[in-house]
Amino acid sequence: MPDQIQLSRNEFIKAESNLLRGSLAEALDVAVSGAISEDDGQLIKFHGIYLQDDRDLRPERAKRKLDRAYSFMARLRVPGGYLTPTQYLAMDELADQRGNHTLRLTTRQSIQFHGIIKSNLRAAMQQVDRALLDTIAACGDVNRNVMATPNPHLGAAYAQAIDAARAISAHLLPHSSAWREIFLNGEKLVGGEPEYEPIYGKTYLPRKFKIAIAVPPHNDVDVFAHDLSYIAIVEHDQVVGYNIVVGGGMGATHGDAETYPLIGQIIGFCPVAQVCEVAEAVVTTQRDYGNRSNRRRARLKYTIEDRGIDWFAGEVNRRMTTPLQAARAYEFTGNNDAIGWATSADGLHHLTLFVENGRIADHEGWRLKSALVAIAKLPGLAKIGAFIISANQNIIIANVNEGERALIDGILADHGVGQTHSTLRRNAMACVALPTCGLALAESERYLPDLISKIDMLLSKHGVAEIPITVRMTGCPNGCARPYLAEIGLVGRGPGKYNLLLGAAHDGSRLNRLYREDLNEAEILAALQPMIEQFAKTRQQGESFGDFCHRVM
Repeated sequence: MPDQIQLSRNEFIKAESNLLRGSLAEALDVAVSGAISEDDGQLIKFHGIYLQDDRDLRPERAKRKLDRAYSFMARLRVPGGYLTPTQYLAMDELADQRGNHTLRLTTRQSIQFHGIIKSNLRAAMQQVDRALLDTIAACGDVNRNVMATPNPHLGAAYAQAIDAARAISAHLLPHSSAWREIFLNGEKLVGGEPEYEPIYGKTYLPRKFKIAIAVPPHNDVDVFAHDLSYIAIVEHDQVVGYNIVVGGGMGATHGDAETYPLIGQIIGFCPVAQVCEVAEAVVTTQRDYGNRSNRRRARLKYTIEDRGIDWFAGEVNRRMTTPLQAARAYEFTGNNDAIGWATSADGLHHLTLFVENGRIADHEGWRLKSALVAIAKLPGLAKIGAFIISANQNIIIANVNEGERALIDGILADHGVGQTHSTLRRNAMACVALPTCGLALAESERYLPDLISKIDMLLSKHGVAEIPITVRMTGCPNGCARPYLAEIGLVGRGPGKYNLLLGAAHDGSRLNRLYREDLNEAEILAALQPMIEQFAKTRQQGESFGDFCHRVM
């Protein structure tokens, strides 16, 4: 390990945590407060859980000298976003019994539950366990939920990609049994050798680590946005191996020139049998050389920036039994989801259902949550079906037989769930932001739908409303909704204020650039108006909005 000037505080918290236990078990029994200590708040992230509070209620509660309205957010570990209908029903029940009656689909193909109070947290995790799921490593300085292109109509290549995601997730899962001990009634696993972490070590990684797998021509998982990604090379409907991408990352900090988003770089190709070996080699290289002094510079992208891509590739190859081969040709066409029905070669049907900003809830005239429950209970779907979360916060109802396709359409119609949204809205994505995210500087999920309506009016006015344009908004610069890979990116600066970024590639292979800073809604629309007008008048044949902006900016 390289010399470090001074370790960050989190490194001491991890080292002294007894493999992620800390005092969490005792803290959950303390009824006097709905919160936990700051140190335990760092450790509980490794178990897929964040302490939050409702920021909308802060002023009134402070006025009344009350503690903040604390609750917990819990995030599932679901490799490839794949759930059985039975598991989906169990998670819907959990949201009603322990959460805020909604499910939030994440940009990493998982489900977040919000509003779980401390006295309900153990019971919630026990419900997750009974569904044969867990939240282990969904957050924290470890490898998080492994993503995979969620398109079952692709056939064998899709199945192989999700199998790879599951294998990598299992290989990099922390060995600590702390999650079971803390949340499952203190049950301890007995027998065997003393606990240790063969891949992570006692202080785990310097920072979070993200992995994704794409099956071209679909880049719906945004392979260039993650620490490590795999681009499937498919021959005769079979994955023969993967191009390896390293060093992507979306996070940044306003006003800190040493932090910035970066896209990953390809360092070679590996056969299918080496996917886990590659993952371990990349992860352990970051474990040994990542920055443990400055957490803002602790992601893999900065390790590679500081040492060079050739050095990094060499170090990865040194840790492998067989070095990576030369990268192979591939092509991406886009990074959005195709909303609607698709049919695979085996005759099964798959419905990609639009979920605005990933929030599954019931509203007057739009009862998506109830509709999905009714669909999950269909007898045929219960036998062979699946609910697959996409990286664009949508959900795929997969493996539907011919007889139940019409039933699903009927259920959606009866619940007011149509699929007539504009092209722009279908290609938009937002992080949660306010009121629960402690990092949010501005609104995102609650605000973006209104802004989309107004941008749609500009597009319609100039006759380009049907051209797919990717829009993403975040309430802060950390980039959870991957705004730096959007053709129109909006990053929160403060209440009602956003940086406007333009010019990313429509296939997710190029970052956008800052166009205007600190804009309110009127200023955002005023800045977009001439760009959209010029795009409509002067775009080249087949040119995307992102490519146009990149060309003229």
